[in-house]
Amino acid sequence: MTFTPKTLLRVSVAVALVTILLKGLAGYVTNSMGLISDAMESFVNLASAMFALGMVTIAARPADEDHPYGHHKAEYFSSGFEGILIVGAAAAILWVSVQRLLAPQPLEQLGWGLGLSVVSSGLNAALALALFRAARTHRSIALEADARHLMTDVWTSAGVVVGIAAVHFSGWLWLDPVLAIGVALNIVREGVELVWRSSQGLMDEALDPETIATLRTTLDQFAARMPEGTRMRFDDMVTRRAGQRRFADLHMHVPGEWTLQHAAAMRDELEQALMDAVPGLRVTIQLLPLGMEARGPRIEEETA
Repeated sequence: MTFTPKTLLRVSVAVALVTILLKGLAGYVTNSMGLISDAMESFVNLASAMFALGMVTIAARPADEDHPYGHHKAEYFSSGFEGILIVGAAAAILWVSVQRLLAPQPLEQLGWGLGLSVVSSGLNAALALALFRAARTHRSIALEADARHLMTDVWTSAGVVVGIAAVHFSGWLWLDPVLAIGVALNIVREGVELVWRSSQGLMDEALDPETIATLRTTLDQFAARMPEGTRMRFDDMVTRRAGQRRFADLHMHVPGEWTLQHAAAMRDELEQALMDAVPGLRVTIQLLPLGMEARGPRIEEETA
């Protein structure tokens, strides 16, 4: 069964509320700074999921007069916002953890606390896997960002559980706040990565190498289908990604003696072949006669 991004993000909001309750209760009954910091991150999960839901809703809007290329880039704001929230949560965790490190306190009722933490982590892990699958299907950076954050939360919770068990058996109370500091540093790494990826998307980052290779292969195959002796080449291909939509622009050089109607028909056929090869692609091809070069640097290698 395939779920829409909006449906999955609504589920993410609901799961965040449940995990806040479970992890908050776990931190309360155990008095563990590690579990409390884990619960604090769940508030970030909630805010991130709610903001992502809003941005995905905007990104799904059709193109209009003010936004002729659509609203797809709204998803990058979601990813960047989530990264900033993660870093903010890490700063709060670091502050509280340092205070606890200076004044360690004993842990209580570890059985209940660890059990609640494990249950909440299982919910996050299941949701993260579903979000990863949907992100690949819908090419959604908002879903991917939410999934990555949830997986970070899962691994963080696993580390907290192991660390608290170590505190229990060793009696080293200082280990609990040190573990929380480690959680915060791991959260910072994930937050910085999300902000970086979102900034690259807003700056029209090129498509990934695998997709570009697919485009080149399609161009080669199209040229090879031409009658023997017919020369054709492609150059100046540039690509970019905007949310779920992908774009490619290139020049198509054809024999000068072709009629405009024939050249346009070949261009339409090539555009369709490229869009079939790369789902979600919007391609623009400029026709030029062989021997004429457009202004600007050549980017793409010739295809004979």
